[in-house]
Amino acid sequence: MKILHTSDWHVGKVLKGQSRTAEQIAVLGEVVEVARAERPDLVLVAGDLFDSAAPTPEATRIVTRALSALRGTGADVVAIAGNHDNGAALDALRPWADAAGIQLRGTVRSAADHVLEGSTAAGEAWRLVALPFLSQRYAVRATEMFELTAAEAVQTYTDHLARLIEVLSGGFGAGTVNLVTAHLTVVGAKTGGGERDAHTVQAYAVPATIFPASAHYVALGHLHRRQQVVGPCPVHYCGSPLAVDFGEEENTPSVTIVEVTAQTAAKTRDVPISAAVPLRTVRGTLDDLSTMDTGEAWLRVYVREQPRAGLREEVQGLLPRAVEVRIDPDMLAGSASSTTAAPRAGRSPRELFADYLDSIGHSDEGVRALFDELYEEVHST
Repeated sequence: MKILHTSDWHVGKVLKGQSRTAEQIAVLGEVVEVARAERPDLVLVAGDLFDSAAPTPEATRIVTRALSALRGTGADVVAIAGNHDNGAALDALRPWADAAGIQLRGTVRSAADHVLEGSTAAGEAWRLVALPFLSQRYAVRATEMFELTAAEAVQTYTDHLARLIEVLSGGFGAGTVNLVTAHLTVVGAKTGGGERDAHTVQAYAVPATIFPASAHYVALGHLHRRQQVVGPCPVHYCGSPLAVDFGEEENTPSVTIVEVTAQTAAKTRDVPISAAVPLRTVRGTLDDLSTMDTGEAWLRVYVREQPRAGLREEVQGLLPRAVEVRIDPDMLAGSASSTTAAPRAGRSPRELFADYLDSIGHSDEGVRALFDELYEEVHST
């Protein structure tokens, strides 16, 4: 059978105040075109369909249309909630999804609800454990569907996830393609740069050994970098199909195609997704920036100038695609005062503000004049 593995769409994500709706539509359109060309039997969307737990109607429309289009290629489609998604809200869409032939799993319910079965047009049977993201609190609640001793109830997040996957994968047999899809952090995997820190810290990282050796392929979401993790079976992150922030500008957005049978090992290959506008970091003085050809990329600019009022606007005048402008850290090195702070008693607000500007290397008479103007305005009313 053939599988298309994708995740971390983050529809609705805004880049430093800049809407990327058009890019997200184009990227998902390209994912659908890949599905039409590859003709997978099964599409797995491993979480973070949305960037927010409260997506806009427009974001919901984009995601549901993309899922419908993927189903329209003839593939079975399974999508699970990620840590950015509202699992209960995804479950509320299940009547629509069921009618469309799409399997949505937002929260953990009964064990049977998360073991899906099917077969390809050629008759290859598959069995899938579909496990949406679980916070630590809900991991405990999820395992309560099984009988727990008092000691088991207070075990770690890893213990609860391992127990869930062990029970759910108990029906994996020799004659089926055995699959797991989940949204979580695996120990040893590398972050992509744009993930939510609270859900990638060590308390949420689980070892790859929680996955059964009987699994032919584990399709993960959450980390935005395409990678394989060493484990008892093939464990893969497909990465995000578009870079969601500047920490990911070096990643290659893609989806993963998997070919596998019950008797043969999974073979994977990546199909690049190029519809999104690239992200790029540039550095230089204003003179340097004025000669740069940055194309249509969204830019993060580290400007090598002393801080001053209006500098951001000057940079954006030269590079209109600059959505983030910062002073190069090298320009600030050593600028902070290392001496004992001067006494404040008996000194005017203008003198104190001037000391602050000097301490951060921001010697700009225009800013000082603006402070004087505002100070006089406040004290004259």
